[in-house]
Amino acid sequence: MVTRKEVAELARVSEATVSRVFNGVGPMKEETKQRVLEAAKKLNYHPNAIAQSFARRRSGNLGVVLPYVPKVHLFSTYFFAEILSGIGSKVREKGYDLLLMFRSPEDESEYTDIFLSQKVDACIILGAGDTPREREQLKKLEEGGHSFCLVNQHFAGEQFNEVDADHTGGSYRAVQYLLGKGYRRIAFLNGSPEFSSSGDRWHGYKLAMEEAGIDSSEYQRWYYEGNYSRTSGYRAAAQMAGRIGELDAVFSANDRMAIGLMQGLREHGLEAGRDFAVIGCDNSDAARVTDPPLSSVAVPFYEMGSAAAERLLEQLGGAQGGFQLKMDTELVVRQSCSKRQ
Repeated sequence: MVTRKEVAELARVSEATVSRVFNGVGPMKEETKQRVLEAAKKLNYHPNAIAQSFARRRSGNLGVVLPYVPKVHLFSTYFFAEILSGIGSKVREKGYDLLLMFRSPEDESEYTDIFLSQKVDACIILGAGDTPREREQLKKLEEGGHSFCLVNQHFAGEQFNEVDADHTGGSYRAVQYLLGKGYRRIAFLNGSPEFSSSGDRWHGYKLAMEEAGIDSSEYQRWYYEGNYSRTSGYRAAAQMAGRIGELDAVFSANDRMAIGLMQGLREHGLEAGRDFAVIGCDNSDAARVTDPPLSSVAVPFYEMGSAAAERLLEQLGGAQGGFQLKMDTELVVRQSCSKRQ
């Protein structure tokens, strides 16, 4: 088994210098650091993870808090899968480990318990909703000086670390595109109001409709609400089926609801791209293989996860100040947003 002393001899440095390189402690010349890393690679040296964590006074883990929803296959959801892939890639690149933790809305434990257990050095929170209890828990984290970040969620009036997407702009461009094709009676199928992306997309929809001179008394009649699941889109189809003669198009706040809506309306003899136009959000893999292929607003979930992990780890390394990032979205046009005139 290769020792730290052997690495030090090959790199022509002290054992203490080898320790500082692998524990990220203290200033270090880049030339010295690279000499130590090259020697370690040549000798196939792997530092003891437990000893490292004691030296750093850290666990070496970045935590990700996920919502626990019974009977829901969370990792098959495009949103979670892409964000987790982005986080995992960056964590691996930076030499950290990833610890996944599930938390249900009814869970009595607090976010601060995650840090008190010393299992993680920082955490990324996914699926947080804007509820009084959630705000209270996040404020406690902030006041305790714990490093955390929200992804795809922001809280009005707060300055938490956040990585989000321009959902307002994406929604606006999608509805504007439909209006440009001559559709004016455009329904909006939104997600749960506790998520900030729902409010942002509703805002973008309203901006586009009002710019086109469509009164709020009109477009508010075309508002439907689901919970971001395919099933909720399918249920909305039953409400919407009798109005497709009145409606030209539907903008859906995510692809899963859009796909459920298309499936439900097909059972009523109504086809997307023929009887009505539809655009979703996320640009998931499923959007490419629906019949017809689904137009969608592409959201850079992978990049959002990667950026959240990178910024949090930079904070652990001493970077000062919080961060609020907002990434661009892009409309991807496919056959579903055509409609036979």
